[in-house]
Amino acid sequence: MTMTVTDYRSPLGDVRLAVRDGRLCAMAFRDGWPRLEQWLARRFPGVARTSGEAGEIRRRLDAYFGGELTALDQIGVDPGGTPFQQAVWAALRRIPVGHTTTYGALAREIGSPSAVRAVGAANGANPIWLVVPCHRAIGADGRLVGYAGGLDRKRWLLTHERALTQLI
Repeated sequence: MTMTVTDYRSPLGDVRLAVRDGRLCAMAFRDGWPRLEQWLARRFPGVARTSGEAGEIRRRLDAYFGGELTALDQIGVDPGGTPFQQAVWAALRRIPVGHTTTYGALAREIGSPSAVRAVGAANGANPIWLVVPCHRAIGADGRLVGYAGGLDRKRWLLTHERALTQLI
């Protein structure tokens, strides 16, 4: 069993992707890759890493950044995580392009209304920052908060998805 690791140049900076069995397992900006690579080694011990292209995922990323905003919806993912994290990440994937939600609304959606901070922590642990769209989660007051890639990148993504006007 192997994992393909490839680099991708996005408008937000250089990104590294890890793909296993055709599904995206990890995605990080180059400066955040070492931490994610350690996590991948713990999650997939003994899995060989090869360089490759991850063609279909790259095509979908190109389409998304080129304006086909729903192109990411068809990317298969395997983010791992705890059952709670998986529930949060699945809820994030159900947020349509052009929309945002709050951490509180996500907590209610997964049936844990008092777990707002845990939802925030799950967002922070998301290993696939774009395809599992944690950038669509905002503060209860509509402010942009809590994005590992930085708030400028979060703002860029929401503007690209035409969601930023809903934050006012």
